[in-house]
Amino acid sequence: MSGEMPGEIPGEMAPDGKRSGRGSSPGLRASHADRDRVVDVLRVAAGDGLLTAEELDERLEAALSARTLSELAELTEDLPVASTPAGGAAAGGVVPKDVVRIDHVFSGAVKRTGRWVLPRRLELAVSWCDVTLDFTEAVITQDTLQIDVAMTGKTLTLVTGPGIEIDADGLTRIHCSFRHRPARTPSDGTPVRLRVELVGQKAHGSVVVRPPRRGLRQWLLRRPSPRPTGD
Repeated sequence: MSGEMPGEIPGEMAPDGKRSGRGSSPGLRASHADRDRVVDVLRVAAGDGLLTAEELDERLEAALSARTLSELAELTEDLPVASTPAGGAAAGGVVPKDVVRIDHVFSGAVKRTGRWVLPRRLELAVSWCDVTLDFTEAVITQDTLQIDVAMTGKTLTLVTGPGIEIDADGLTRIHCSFRHRPARTPSDGTPVRLRVELVGQKAHGSVVVRPPRRGLRQWLLRRPSPRPTGD
């Protein structure tokens, strides 16, 4: 008897991002699926208040650039065991909707921020309303999200993070500017966790793709230290 649980494979990542099996080797290489599971654990932990925004950013970068299972396990070893997405279901057993449609005309700004569950397809039927879709804390349940755009005026803003890629080749723009500022990545080899495909038409206004803005604390920490002055 090896002492391993039935069905476990030595070195396999458990759903909570930790290594399973006593015979697992810390030097085993991590797959994209292993990294994705750990990323989901970290995002859920941050949403539950277990990690600060800075800790989440640091651990996400480390997870996306990790080469071995041991490097991934270190990122979740101080977190409680929690259920994570499996079989297409989001954290907590929430099943993503096939299609979500947003209809707004001359109303207030439309925002999807924080820990929102991404549908399999999103339809935007919006006229003269700003729209912000923030993917940095969203619950990702599949590797591709198609957004059907039928939008006139104002600004469509997409907030991205490491491993989130925006494809706007299928979007027709009429008198509409496009600004794309990619999220900072730990390395050129960062795997793509989510590919957002924009299709349809955006007339007038603008489309902005950007990383999350730095908070005051992050800005202060990144400011260069003042040079000492002579007496």
